[in-house]
Amino acid sequence: MTLVRRLSTAAADFDAEFARLRHWSAETDSAIEGRVAEILADVQRRGDAAVLEYTARFDRMRVDGMAALEIGQTELQAALAAILPAQREALEAAARRVRAYHERQLQACGLSWSYRDEDGNLLGQKVTPLDRVGLYVPGGTAAYPSSVLMNAIPAQVAGVKEIIMVVPTPDGVRNPLVLAAAAVAGVHRVFAIGGAQAVAALAYGTATVPRVDKITGPGNAYVASAKKHVFGQVGIDMIAGPSEILVIADGTTPPDWVAMDLFSQAEHDQLAQSILLCPDAAYLDAVQASMERLLPSLPREAIVRASLEGRGALIHTRSMEEACEISNSIAPEHLEISAAEPQRWEPLLRHAGAIFMGAFTSESLGDYCAGPNHVLPTAGTARFSSPLGVYDFQKRSSLIAVSAAGAQVLGGIASTLAHGEGLQAHARAAELRLSDRA
Repeated sequence: MTLVRRLSTAAADFDAEFARLRHWSAETDSAIEGRVAEILADVQRRGDAAVLEYTARFDRMRVDGMAALEIGQTELQAALAAILPAQREALEAAARRVRAYHERQLQACGLSWSYRDEDGNLLGQKVTPLDRVGLYVPGGTAAYPSSVLMNAIPAQVAGVKEIIMVVPTPDGVRNPLVLAAAAVAGVHRVFAIGGAQAVAALAYGTATVPRVDKITGPGNAYVASAKKHVFGQVGIDMIAGPSEILVIADGTTPPDWVAMDLFSQAEHDQLAQSILLCPDAAYLDAVQASMERLLPSLPREAIVRASLEGRGALIHTRSMEEACEISNSIAPEHLEISAAEPQRWEPLLRHAGAIFMGAFTSESLGDYCAGPNHVLPTAGTARFSSPLGVYDFQKRSSLIAVSAAGAQVLGGIASTLAHGEGLQAHARAAELRLSDRA
């Protein structure tokens, strides 16, 4: 079996083959849904006792009480002091860049405003941060300190008063880089719990774990299902699908660079998707040769190979313009414009979680330290969703202060519309404020 399929937009069966390539079902296994519902209900009913029981069962950690599962600030600072100096410098440098980006985001979209109209009415918007948020950080098969930074820092910049982090620690193994990242990002409380039970504890609250207003952060199918179940009790960021990268190339980037960029998403898991679009068939040949040569050097070769064989593709397009249109139909999580003039093609691209422009802009830089958030919409949801940001940790309240003169103008309008809807109390409330009826 070839490592990655080749498609051409000129082929008669391209549309059908492309549709099969893109297919991914977001439906959660019914057995998972049922088990998650049971866990959530149990945690809601029994609180800490249920969390301890599920932590013992799923993470193989038997402890006497919840106090043993809370990771205090002393341990976070100790982890920060204990990691390698180069690791600490990288964490702190990444944190500075992520903070700087989100502070600019706050200035652009996170401010309250108001104005007075011609009748002296004050109208506006008040922006306030959420009081308390919960961050889910994966900690099972892999550890992600970068996810700590990307979730906690925009919440902190937004002004959230209390940031609660949960992270599974199977067999009691606590990853020092994750704890160090929590120290750098200013997380207030950390609990060594994970899975659906952690989501339930954050959503409903227990005697030990505070109830939050919103839960953000990625997780496995159980975590995703739990987030769907508790939405409405709390806010959530998004339901994430498999990771994706789409590269639009004009043939000017070294093939090895593009091959490794495609690998960078394929190594996440077998369902991840990596696609290259290019109008130069010879360049596609070169990238394919690079992939075959470089793949054996990767520690996660088996995962990358399964991802590329199952969901990867190198697609020969008629033009760069057609490549951009195909990209818009996919609305990828990560989109690289690996071209000599990326600014020429960027205006044609309408839907993407993040756009990486130019040969030197590898997607991995955005994952770790460029500054913009790496929590991005997947599975085509970039058509209507945005990256995680300061705005996810804020809410907006409308401001309305009607003057006496304004009540005379607005009262008549409201009265007419309210009578039309059959809501007489609404109408009379407006009419009582009219000067000729007061």
